[in-house]
Amino acid sequence: MIAQLNEAFLAAKKINPTKLAAQIRELGFHCLQCGECCRGEDNSVVVFPQEIRQILIATGLPWLEVVGPPEEGEWDKDGCFHTLEWRLKKEGESCRFYQNGRCSVYRDRPMLCRTYPFYLDNCELMCSECRGLGGKITSGEADKMAEKLIMRYLFEIQEAIALLQRYRDFERGEAKKGDRCIVHDSEGEHRIVGGALLE
Repeated sequence: MIAQLNEAFLAAKKINPTKLAAQIRELGFHCLQCGECCRGEDNSVVVFPQEIRQILIATGLPWLEVVGPPEEGEWDKDGCFHTLEWRLKKEGESCRFYQNGRCSVYRDRPMLCRTYPFYLDNCELMCSECRGLGGKITSGEADKMAEKLIMRYLFEIQEAIALLQRYRDFERGEAKKGDRCIVHDSEGEHRIVGGALLE
């Protein structure tokens, strides 16, 4: 798996930013500032430790008030829940940082937010649903978006490699009611017990 990710990283480094920017211009995009990407039941922003720490510094909030584990994962034989990612906290159906129609951590927002609605998959440009698609985008804006997309893609691959290098497998078990969770990420294991993060 790590070998495949290393190959993907090398392939990603060969992405031509000029061609990618041309694809972005062809699709078009202009943010309507509707906030739909920050709200809704399906809204979910996956974040990595480096991005989390940046938000912690900007807000002064503790880790578990910024992010939490998703509901998807597996259980070990001792009834502890395991997952491989963090997601930004929500208040109701909105991101907790979407306040008064604006992002309160805009300068420190995650890369997923910076590049929305675009992302790269197997070096191919993909789009999430967004009302701003098809809007007018300047060459300069498309160039910047292409650069950010490539940076994000390389970063995501590096995070996946680091996660696999630090990941310790566990014996699977049945789902149980409990308050113990382990989030495996690029830094290793983060344990949550009784709603508190144990460092």
